[in-house]
Amino acid sequence: MSQEVKYDVQDRPRPGLLLGLSFQHLFAMFGATVLVPILVGIDPAVALFSSGLGTLAHLTVTKYKIPAYMGSSFAYIAAMQMLMKTDGIAAVAQGAITGGLVYFIVALVVRFAGNAWIDKVLPPVVVGPIIMVIGLSLAGTAVNDVMLKDGSYHLPYFAIGMVTLFAVILFNIYGKKIVGIIPVLLGLIVGYVFALLLGAVTGEEIVSFAKVSEASWFHLPPMSLPFLDYSVKFYPSAILTMAPIAFVTMTEHFGHVMVLNSLTGRDFFKDPGLDKTLTGDGLAQVIAGLFGAPPVTSYGENIGVMALNKIYSVYVIAGAAVLAIVMSFVGKVSALLQSIPSPVLGGISIALFGVIASSGLKILIEAQTDFDNKKNLLIASVVLVSGIGGLTLQLSGLQISGVALSTVLGIVLYLVLPEPKD
Repeated sequence: MSQEVKYDVQDRPRPGLLLGLSFQHLFAMFGATVLVPILVGIDPAVALFSSGLGTLAHLTVTKYKIPAYMGSSFAYIAAMQMLMKTDGIAAVAQGAITGGLVYFIVALVVRFAGNAWIDKVLPPVVVGPIIMVIGLSLAGTAVNDVMLKDGSYHLPYFAIGMVTLFAVILFNIYGKKIVGIIPVLLGLIVGYVFALLLGAVTGEEIVSFAKVSEASWFHLPPMSLPFLDYSVKFYPSAILTMAPIAFVTMTEHFGHVMVLNSLTGRDFFKDPGLDKTLTGDGLAQVIAGLFGAPPVTSYGENIGVMALNKIYSVYVIAGAAVLAIVMSFVGKVSALLQSIPSPVLGGISIALFGVIASSGLKILIEAQTDFDNKKNLLIASVVLVSGIGGLTLQLSGLQISGVALSTVLGIVLYLVLPEPKD
């Protein structure tokens, strides 16, 4: 493992530092986690609550051995939007719970069949490009957050994004002691303050405190709690629509575990085991469904934070989960977090997503992958272009795209293409 590691998986930072590091992870996942429910029509506070509770459940199932944060999944957005228009939140909740049950079934298969097959179907030439896709497929979202306001290019947004990005870079490279440990959090603060100052100079409202003043201090997330509804009604359309998507998020789960393996120098597929990681992810999804929140999955944003600051402590992740739960009940704090301008989050994301992509490149370099080998060259090429380009397969309402489809293509090509003759 790299000697640069500042806090390993089981290391516990002192309380004050732990709080700052946990806030850093809270901010990293916040934008995407609350964006999903906003797009679907669900209160963001519920998503924040379930992401924290789901993360604690995942940590417990995996015996506090994997530093993974669970946030709202983008893979289910189209299905949830459709179900919200037809059957409402109860159908979405039922679909989310069913997706979690799919994880349980696959976890059982892995438990009894073993996971030796992982090394055979996911060699470095497949894993490296997949991890690169995980980071680079999000690049468009990060860049648009920096450049666009209401769909049009906005120079002040660009300036805010660049100030935030370079603040993160400078804090990370030149920061000493605690400054070098929380570069993302400090970069966010710098970006936020700069946005306030730029808004004051230009007369444009870039940061709005309207929702903060309107919000109450105590805010109970409007959970649907469908498990307390005794008039049980099944939604076959929700089950058939959302359950198969679990296989899509499952491939992302494999990719994220691979990144964490590379960062921490461990093999989480073996300890605590792929069956445990799948069970933890599935339980987090079931919890989200029970509270009427969007399904959750492991988050690349938080992996990016760990890759950047070399802090892999599960206690930091648990702290972020607790903060997310607390924030879901504090109306003003939740509203203040939602006031963070998109270019600030975009500037941070450029660094985080890029670090994830670079981790995939690192795997290829460390494995000394031979790209004079035509098989390796074609596999990496297909995975990168199909994943970053968003190649999509649609079958009767089931949609497989991006990371998931490129993963399938990479595995299939590796298994069927012959080794080139000398």
